[in-house]
Amino acid sequence: MAAGSKDRLGATAFPENSCSFLVWAPHVSRVEVCITEPRERKIPMHALGRGYFHAIAEGVSTGALYRYHLDGEKERPDPASRYQPRGVHGPSQVVDDQFGWDDSRWRGLPLENYVFYEIHVGTFTPEGIFEAIIPRLPALKRLGITAIELMPVAQFPGERNWGYDGAYPYAVQASYGGSSGLKALVNACHLNGIAVVLDVVYNHLGPEGNYLGDFGPYFTDLYKTPWGQAINFDEAGSDEVRRYFIENALQWITDFHVDALRLDAIHAIVDLAARPFLEELAAAVHTRANELGRQIHLIPESNRNDARVVSDPQAGGWGFDAVWNDDFHHSLHVLLTGEQDGYYEDYSGTDDLASCYRDGFFYAGRYSKFRQKRYGNSSKHVPAKRFVVFSQNHDQVGNRRLGDRLSKSLSFEQLRLAAGSTLLSPYLPLLFMGEEYGETVPFQYFVSHEDKSLLEAVRRGRKDEFARFGWTGEIPDPQHESTFLSSKLNWDLQTEDRHRTLWHFYQELLRLRREMPPLAQLDKNALEVMSFANHKVISVRRWNASAEILIVLHFDQAPTDLTLPIPPGRWLKTLDSAEANWGGQGSRTPVFFQSRGEVQLSLSPWAFLLLTRDSDIRE
Repeated sequence: MAAGSKDRLGATAFPENSCSFLVWAPHVSRVEVCITEPRERKIPMHALGRGYFHAIAEGVSTGALYRYHLDGEKERPDPASRYQPRGVHGPSQVVDDQFGWDDSRWRGLPLENYVFYEIHVGTFTPEGIFEAIIPRLPALKRLGITAIELMPVAQFPGERNWGYDGAYPYAVQASYGGSSGLKALVNACHLNGIAVVLDVVYNHLGPEGNYLGDFGPYFTDLYKTPWGQAINFDEAGSDEVRRYFIENALQWITDFHVDALRLDAIHAIVDLAARPFLEELAAAVHTRANELGRQIHLIPESNRNDARVVSDPQAGGWGFDAVWNDDFHHSLHVLLTGEQDGYYEDYSGTDDLASCYRDGFFYAGRYSKFRQKRYGNSSKHVPAKRFVVFSQNHDQVGNRRLGDRLSKSLSFEQLRLAAGSTLLSPYLPLLFMGEEYGETVPFQYFVSHEDKSLLEAVRRGRKDEFARFGWTGEIPDPQHESTFLSSKLNWDLQTEDRHRTLWHFYQELLRLRREMPPLAQLDKNALEVMSFANHKVISVRRWNASAEILIVLHFDQAPTDLTLPIPPGRWLKTLDSAEANWGGQGSRTPVFFQSRGEVQLSLSPWAFLLLTRDSDIRE
């Protein structure tokens, strides 16, 4: 790379009232920085080679608005803009990177200690900004949350969006409070002992507000994605494209103190290079983590069930730390709801979920009716801490026709069973905001596009997607403000009896997960899973050197009696979701019982048991 081009991309303000500008623009021969405020002027940029242009402008400080002038024809915002105060089509702004951090003692959390809580900033609070989340952190801490996961905050069109239409990866959404607001939130999280995970999108940009194609070969026509042209990670110019995204990842963990990145839909990244971009990204982030002396994790979403994602590079993997496991969600969802439309047609009973408990992926090379092909590979060798599981998330709720949560279709018993199935699993659990108290407002898909043709394409795409599930009827208009406002959490719901009970139930499950050694130890080698399909029951036995537990999950509306193989000894009923104090009809299992190898249990509808064997237990 040419001399001088190792400076940070974008605008970097210096204390002496000057500013450095660096941009990669190989598609043009001449670039000028156009300062529009506080006073208009043009500053020529110097070519550095390999398409980079650089300038140091005197008399330019934080707050200045600017664009790049390309070949004297087009004026465009900075591809590495740190702030877009007037939206995706407006000028970029020079920002002050200084912040009064108080988290110098924070070193992050081990991955196995993560309990994720997914948040959409705009709908989590009435204000819809970063700093409004801060007063709610102590309650999340009391619940047992150890990490909040923010849906994407990179600048998107308008003021309401899920965030996956971001056009400026480096710029923090202005309507959420910009970079200062995000830093304040991260700082407060660390002071509360909570890690911060940020969702980033490296599989596409925009499309509205995406002007990168005017600067250089950021995209390629060789591959297509659901959003159009694929990002160029393996053709001519791809070294600089990779730098653009890797530097962005390093920005979040270095300048914003973020603890982990969740990478959206990496299956949409096409890259045939000998060393894939994703492997290079993981290596760069882990190297920076070592330099900073912090625990930093990378957690992608992938629908290919490819164990290489979380395998070591020495073993041919990409070196990520964990991966979302959709198979767990889908098999659990079918058991709870009975839905088998769309991709749910691939899942049918307790054997599927038992396989997920045992191995991780259910589809590990077997044939999928929905996909009409085999997919996935074995994950038996992958440690349990490398899977993130959930009963709900933004996709699985928001991509339903009405954005309805499980609380709208399941009984109170089923909601408790969903919680136990996820939180007592040997994997990393994720909660979707409001799940813990049974939030009933929907989480719908919403946008505020200015591009009318794009908006119509979005509306058509939603209808086509829902048709695959057999869902008919009116779809909430994603552009209408009411769709967004109706998705804001109703925090008053927590004060109502049933919802308050559910919150305490989640809190108790997370306490047990944290304090009981067999639950706290995420080890598939200390795990035995059995499926009793005729009774719709799964038993999960977990142990460590000092204790042993048994979880019995019952997925049916009728009570059942069955004989289970239970290791000999005296057993204690630690928790029964059917107990009256949790809103149930009463437990059918004694507090203590003796096993001689088998025990007949009476299981309540849609309930689960947590049993403990310990030599110290006495009747």
